[in-house]
Amino acid sequence: MYLKKSNRKNGRIYLSIAEGHYNPQTKQTKTINIKKIGYVDEFLSEYSDPIKHFTDIVDEMNKNKPNEKSAVTVVINGTEKISGSEEKNLGYAILSAVYHELEIDKFIANRQQSLKVEYNINAIMKLLIFSRLLYPGSKKKAFDEKEQFFERNDFSISDVYRSLTLFSTFRDALQLWIHEHIVADYGRDTSVTYYDVTNYYFEIDEQDELRKKGVSKEHRPEPIIQMGLFMDNTGLPMAYQLFPGNNNDCTTLLPLVKKIRKEYNIGKCVVVSDKGMNTQKNAYYLSNKRGGYVFSQSVRGGTKELKEYVLRETGYEWLGTDYKKKSRQFTRGVEFEEDDGTKITAQLAEKQVVFYSRDYDKRAKADRESTIKKAKGIIANPQNFNKFNTYGAAKYIEHIEFDKKTGEILKPQSKLIFNEKALAEDEKYDGYYVITTSRYWESDDWIINTYKGLWRIEETFKVTKSELSARPVYVSRQDHIQAHFLTCFISLVIVRLLQHKTANVFSAGKILNSLSKINCSVIKDNVYMFDYYDEVVKQLGEMYNIDFSKKFRTQAEIKNILASVKS
Repeated sequence: MYLKKSNRKNGRIYLSIAEGHYNPQTKQTKTINIKKIGYVDEFLSEYSDPIKHFTDIVDEMNKNKPNEKSAVTVVINGTEKISGSEEKNLGYAILSAVYHELEIDKFIANRQQSLKVEYNINAIMKLLIFSRLLYPGSKKKAFDEKEQFFERNDFSISDVYRSLTLFSTFRDALQLWIHEHIVADYGRDTSVTYYDVTNYYFEIDEQDELRKKGVSKEHRPEPIIQMGLFMDNTGLPMAYQLFPGNNNDCTTLLPLVKKIRKEYNIGKCVVVSDKGMNTQKNAYYLSNKRGGYVFSQSVRGGTKELKEYVLRETGYEWLGTDYKKKSRQFTRGVEFEEDDGTKITAQLAEKQVVFYSRDYDKRAKADRESTIKKAKGIIANPQNFNKFNTYGAAKYIEHIEFDKKTGEILKPQSKLIFNEKALAEDEKYDGYYVITTSRYWESDDWIINTYKGLWRIEETFKVTKSELSARPVYVSRQDHIQAHFLTCFISLVIVRLLQHKTANVFSAGKILNSLSKINCSVIKDNVYMFDYYDEVVKQLGEMYNIDFSKKFRTQAEIKNILASVKS
């Protein structure tokens, strides 16, 4: 409240007590008169300085103003109309807390000082990350819906796209910055690291230097890019790198390994990955003097000797009736040629661990049922299928051929027949897994349990593609694509840290779903009403000293909350 002094046409000054209320929808402040006082000259005989007198009264009224817990009277106007979306989100306060814990705002502020840009690139980065986590979509969608956050947004859609170019220039430096802050605040267990590759498709036809047609994880024909990702032993992302879509998975490992060892100063570490990384070159460079490796190895694609060893009952140790394991040490000869033509020949000491799980056996057969059904459907109606939608099923069909240009199934000289022998051969190895490691002195259980941790990075990729909707990608320029995946990576780090802080009790999807529902609408001037609360919200709120159970908050309270998580 304040003392309002109005100059009237008669030359006299009229006093009243007023209060300003900011309307977030119209972005204008409305003045409301609380009490009429009168003309200044009418009080001159009573007070030597009427303005000071009434100013002191208003000051006292403000001191004695009802606190936050006082009741608020709301008058409902039955004819009032909705002018547009009036809902705002406060759940992002938790995301903002982690963002500022990692001091990403300081990193960007330091970069902004050297850039000749008038718009606030930190405000744009926050918008893109908070939107990616809570309401994923295109950059334009994030911009169009920016009013749902209590943040400054004095920038244009053009500024958003221009900022993507800037973000791409410091993507590596920002990854390192985040890593160093995680090391300082949480610690990093890099004794064992996990690596995997996935790819993301683009709904385009033409290829370019980055977006190339390759082996799509989702069996799509469109151009893709490859992303290699490293994760530490606790499941927190460490670093990523993008590669052209036509790169083989195995060629992406060493560039990123060398990068994090040099820049992240992690020294020796055991690298765990799937069979796609199990090449002679990768094994040689990851050998024990650099920490070592734990790779899976294909049984069906293995040598005749390996298949016979796996199926031979000799040497297995049964644990109950559903699980067995055995292992052996051996020396693997490696021979490959470097890019410069140098030939490398070496002998690697390794250990192979084979295990069988009856549950895995049953699961493999159950998972194959849909493939068998598809194969029989192709045999019955080949005209309905092509090379792209027969993936996995064609191996069970004899005489099937495809047109190299169109991908259509060619009319066979002989009738299409279901290949029972191929099915029987695959079923022989159901439930069996082989793990190869340079850490030949480790126990079988250590090797098996270490490899099993790889599921977390596979699940991480699922988070990026589902909860974060990282694909399809709606930007086309290479620098914009790089920036898009930088924001996805930062978003992934933030949600993984929240899971880490809550002892991994909640899934990433559950956390983000709950935060996206902490919404409010203005009901009277600067008073907002909330309508969502659950166990996730409760625990995260307690962690950051925010009481999300309050149904009503003033705008001042909300601003105080957002200021507190930035400190």
